[in-house]
Amino acid sequence: MNLIYILTLLVQAGLIIHCIRTGRNTIWIWALMLLPGAGALAYVVVEILPSLFGSRGAKRAARGVRRALDPQQDLRRYESAARIQGGVATQQRYAEELVRQGRGTEAIEVYRQTLRGLYEHDPNLMLGMAQAQFAQDLFAEARATLDELIARNPDFKSAAGHLLYARALEGEGSTAKALEEYRALTAYFAGAEAPVRYAQLLQREGQRDEARRVLSELTDHARHAPHHYRKTQAEWLAMASRQLSSL
Repeated sequence: MNLIYILTLLVQAGLIIHCIRTGRNTIWIWALMLLPGAGALAYVVVEILPSLFGSRGAKRAARGVRRALDPQQDLRRYESAARIQGGVATQQRYAEELVRQGRGTEAIEVYRQTLRGLYEHDPNLMLGMAQAQFAQDLFAEARATLDELIARNPDFKSAAGHLLYARALEGEGSTAKALEEYRALTAYFAGAEAPVRYAQLLQREGQRDEARRVLSELTDHARHAPHHYRKTQAEWLAMASRQLSSL
């Protein structure tokens, strides 16, 4: 046991030295000191393995662990870039991260400051604004922003924007219009979210047979779809199966 303890201390000290010498985030030092086992494993996965192997999967796993240890890391980086560089792209990344962090009100203000001059009717910025408004349950405002987006940019196409429009209508209580938009979405939407949300609204409106039909078509499609589709849509497909079994 003494030998294991000594080896643990040596590994811990070595990783802390590596962290300091390579200029890693100092939060790792605290993680390594307070959580010798878990902290060391996380440090190796996040900071060492990706540099050794450089695979996309390793980098994705590293980002996940890094975000779990320091959820505000990306937000601080984007905020700093937006403040120093001040470009539209950096402002948009900052606003998008604010929404992900549940700070939609701040994101709305960032978009409001960005939607000016040449970018007053930029479709991507307007879509971002609508997403921030929706995140704050400002359903009417989000729908109005999307209406203006289409009026100003009639050739702009976005499946995500279309889904957001249907959800905003649903949030407003415009059920009949929301059902129309969901119905149109299911004809071309690549993922499972749109048909699942459509079926959920149908069921709430008492249209159980139509909800069952939509979900049956989705699950049948999923059985014959490539593995990648079933993997990326696993959460929504599981929801579809549960809902179908309850109908």
